[in-house]
Amino acid sequence: MSVIKEVPFPSPETPELPMNIWIDDADSAVDVIDALALSPFATGVQPWSRLVSLERVRTEAALSPAQGRVVRTAQVQDGPESRLICGDGWTLRVVRHRNRTATVSVTAVSDELARSVLKESIDGAEEPEPDTDHVEMGFWWRSSHGATRSEKPITAQPWAEIEGNYSAEARQSLDRLMGVTPADVNGRLILLHGPPGTGKTTLLRSLAKQWQDWCQVDCVLDPERLFNDPGYLMEVAVGYDTEEDQQRWRLLVLEDCDELISAAAKAQTGQGLSRLLNLTDGLLGQGRDVLVAITTNEDLTRLHPAVVRPGRCLAQIEVGPLAREEAVRWLGASTGVGPSGATLAELYAIRSGRAPAATGDESTGLYL
Repeated sequence: MSVIKEVPFPSPETPELPMNIWIDDADSAVDVIDALALSPFATGVQPWSRLVSLERVRTEAALSPAQGRVVRTAQVQDGPESRLICGDGWTLRVVRHRNRTATVSVTAVSDELARSVLKESIDGAEEPEPDTDHVEMGFWWRSSHGATRSEKPITAQPWAEIEGNYSAEARQSLDRLMGVTPADVNGRLILLHGPPGTGKTTLLRSLAKQWQDWCQVDCVLDPERLFNDPGYLMEVAVGYDTEEDQQRWRLLVLEDCDELISAAAKAQTGQGLSRLLNLTDGLLGQGRDVLVAITTNEDLTRLHPAVVRPGRCLAQIEVGPLAREEAVRWLGASTGVGPSGATLAELYAIRSGRAPAATGDESTGLYL
């Protein structure tokens, strides 16, 4: 069964655009709410739109102005709840998820009204920011609707609390990296290389915390698509602007990108390497104050010469295992520590009473 809602064509008296909605048995009640919410904007009756994504939404938060009237509600079992709320000159769509996130969008007859309705709806809806062990990090991915960014709090310890997890050889370079300010930036690429399980991801979380006053850190979840899709790359490079008075630097994190920067990268990824280099010191990166951090398990000798050439990198640091003496000091005992030392992942496994993870498959990175 199909139902078509027809809106008359525009005339001098009614300048709105036409709107047709097709609904069949493949559509859900949530789809109907989505269509109804878009209708006033699509026809031009309410030509102003505002949208915000919320984290840690309070259970008791109404997410609606006091004068709003709920006209539709759809609840998916063990899933999100969607509501359509209307008022004088505005329409509000609220989608609440079980993980306490929510999306609130409003259309209105004026931008001022859209802003005020949205502000009243979300005012006080979120719980306070997590404690100081967290930092906000953005996450980019390419969905069917284009480039998508979500911001979430992640656990991040200050550098002073975790520096003992790294070898003395790497610590001096890491100290300098953690202390970088915008005035110190003389290269756009940060390259962290070394075996899996040595703490490269932990370093990036700590770096996000150390730089949080001047740099927004975003992790790209699908870097292989990023450099194969110029449109996606442009959206990520342009970034996500806030209403802050001063534009912040941005650090894009690309984890385990061995194919992108290897010696055979040109043959394996086509234009991917060229676009990466353009982002780090070409026109694209220079115009947006963008830094790029890459982690890899590859040795430097196996990377493309263009990536490691002098002047390209702000930091190029080998993150290796702790030497035996350092590993024994970290663990407080010598049991389980081999003659050549141990990685951070192996030390955590030993301390928890588990056998160290096998290192035959180095594709996982062990996420430390």
